[in-house]
Amino acid sequence: MASGQNGVDVTVRGAGIFGLSIAWACVQRGARVRVVDPFGAGSGSSGGQVGALAPHVPENWNPKKAFQLESLLMAAGFWAAVEETGGVSAGYGRLGRLQPLADDKAVDLARGREETARQLWGDHADWRVIKAGEAGDWAPVSPTGLLVHDTLTARMNPRRACAALVAALAVRGVEVRPEAEDAGQVLWAAGWRGLEDLSQALGKRVGTGVKGQSVSLRFDAGDVPQLFAGGLHVVPHSDGTVAIGSTSEREFDDPTTTDAQCDDLVARAALAVPALHGAEVIERWAGVRPRARSRAPMLGGWPGRQGVFIANGGFKIGFGMAPKVAQVMADLLLDGRDEIPEGFRVEDSL
Repeated sequence: MASGQNGVDVTVRGAGIFGLSIAWACVQRGARVRVVDPFGAGSGSSGGQVGALAPHVPENWNPKKAFQLESLLMAAGFWAAVEETGGVSAGYGRLGRLQPLADDKAVDLARGREETARQLWGDHADWRVIKAGEAGDWAPVSPTGLLVHDTLTARMNPRRACAALVAALAVRGVEVRPEAEDAGQVLWAAGWRGLEDLSQALGKRVGTGVKGQSVSLRFDAGDVPQLFAGGLHVVPHSDGTVAIGSTSEREFDDPTTTDAQCDDLVARAALAVPALHGAEVIERWAGVRPRARSRAPMLGGWPGRQGVFIANGGFKIGFGMAPKVAQVMADLLLDGRDEIPEGFRVEDSL
């Protein structure tokens, strides 16, 4: 594509995981990119703690699940290239996930998914029912003594991931600026505030922000699977911490304050995972995640604005979706090729 104003091909507004990943994909294709965020990189929900790159269950297949599978399988190569370029680790590791099975019905359902996982995931990953004893001391409490172990789930440290992208972009001559004029194609990846702006501009609610609180514990679990137990994501990170989250709050006064719900997260985690009992809380965090009306990522052109695009709505799955989102949005921005799947278009949330 021909360069726009000031030789810039793409202006990315928003330096969260979607904005930074799309900027990186565009730079890798030789585009000249400008990234703008008045609050700085990873300042919103992308600066959180948890980083659970977990798949949807392998059944009732649809375009959203297929897109997510492809993105999760792309992740290792995506983050390896980012780290190699910038020299900063994202803390990525495909170490799998364990989930306790509460009763016989849950066991039967999980065993049925062993076969659908073989059909849908192929040789890429497994979904198996195992005995809790196979997971050792790290096993979560399971009333049946059985767990689901999937090998598709990965971890990542959200803050380190954003820092890794910033470092890689800087090597390629792209810095995150607090302000700059639009030039070339313009992409808005501005998180929950961007959804508010879009709703106001279009005169209808297209999405909203959902606050989430999480905590970080000082506990070096090593390279073990993350857990989904007691309704919580429990993610051991490579820096000797374990992240626990998150709450989901539709109503809130302050997007960044924490409260007694963090104490509840710690208590629930200790009940679900006895190994964590007594671990020191080293940080409490809160942020607001962008939830599109469709509940899927919102990708494509801004209705009625030529040359303006949107990448938003990565509620709870943004980091896992980022490699594939970056690919399809770079296709659209640089080549005009629209491969956005059904259910992901901006119009699907109108």
